[in-house]
Amino acid sequence: MKHLLTIAGSDCSGGAGIQADLKTFAALGGFGMSVITAVTVQNTQGVRDSQDIRPDIIAGQIKAVFEDIRVDAVKIGMVSCIETIDAISDTLAGYQSAPVVLDPVMISKSGFRLLSRDAIGELVRKLFPLAHMITPNIPEAELIAGITIQTTADMEKAARQLHGLGVPYVLIKGGHLASDATDILYDGSVSRQFPGKRIQTIHTHGTGCTLSAAIATLLAKGDPPATAVARAKAYVTECISNALDIGKGVGPLNHLLPLYRQAGRVP
Repeated sequence: MKHLLTIAGSDCSGGAGIQADLKTFAALGGFGMSVITAVTVQNTQGVRDSQDIRPDIIAGQIKAVFEDIRVDAVKIGMVSCIETIDAISDTLAGYQSAPVVLDPVMISKSGFRLLSRDAIGELVRKLFPLAHMITPNIPEAELIAGITIQTTADMEKAARQLHGLGVPYVLIKGGHLASDATDILYDGSVSRQFPGKRIQTIHTHGTGCTLSAAIATLLAKGDPPATAVARAKAYVTECISNALDIGKGVGPLNHLLPLYRQAGRVP
């Protein structure tokens, strides 16, 4: 069994963040561990507030895991401030033995800022060099690359720019495209497109977290990056197709669908 570590924020409603990552690790046959960077106050209707965890506690969590348990891949999600980013980069740099998938979470679906504006540069400087792959959505890629993205050609241009910041693999997610949800993976020489049908549902809470966690799991299992992306996208698409109508707003994906099917109890 592969051991996966997520470094991210907590979602008390269970649809995104640490909770989504741990469910995804389990659904794909991995053992999940977590380093909590922030506690959010949220539900399916939006994020109301958040509180950062002390940098020394974040560093301590990372050390405690690595000093005791083999880590086969790391997923990094919500890192809301400079102090958090520095704690992660300074500590994780001492344990560079596993691929890191970085999801540069910036703003929630409800518009709540999850990464302070002054921390964006620090994210690029400190965490990009540690990442094997980054998985920004279009608004995040626009902000980092400084360009407007409306087409897949724009996505490819942005991917090249982000690759130039020192990341081996850049996956730009196309969920915000007006057409189909096509993702683009760029490795410095080849650009691959991963087409995806747009599913008619509002229940997509935690989609980005889930995709990056799935990619990390599949990389840990030995999949090449392009294969990991294709399989992770197929998993997420199925989870969205069978999303759960929970809460009064944007409901969560059905993360544990593969396990429910094995048990013959699909909700």
